[in-house]
Amino acid sequence: MDNIDKKITKIIQKDGRASSAEIAKAVGVSVSTANERVRKLSSSGTVKEWRAVLEPNKVGIKLCALILVDMTYEGEDEATSILASYPEIQEIHHISGARSYMLKVRVADTDALQTFLKEKVKPIKSIIRTESFIVLDTVKETTEVIINGDLK
Repeated sequence: MDNIDKKITKIIQKDGRASSAEIAKAVGVSVSTANERVRKLSSSGTVKEWRAVLEPNKVGIKLCALILVDMTYEGEDEATSILASYPEIQEIHHISGARSYMLKVRVADTDALQTFLKEKVKPIKSIIRTESFIVLDTVKETTEVIINGDLK
């Protein structure tokens, strides 16, 4: 990835709908070059996906929870596969420390969280226990990635 690709990735992380003309002007290349570079970034897997990012509250998903999960080693792969299939779970992180995994879950409210845990998470055989944290306010949330340690 050269400096032009780095500049392009910064632009499209902030605005995935930026046109090839806008990208070309910002990085100093022709429109066809910008278009080709974006295509290559997509086909190489550098750009994983193109999608809209919704405001959860505006679509009735008002609760975000972080859930620590303890599980046995036996059945862990099956459990994580099952968890990954649930649309309520936005992130699954295998973590170090006293717990096995941390989940980021979004649901309508606390009743929906209780139902989700009771009916979908806790019945998984290798799950030993869960500990839930309700998010009161989100100060920062992003999917943007720092490009080569650029702290700007």
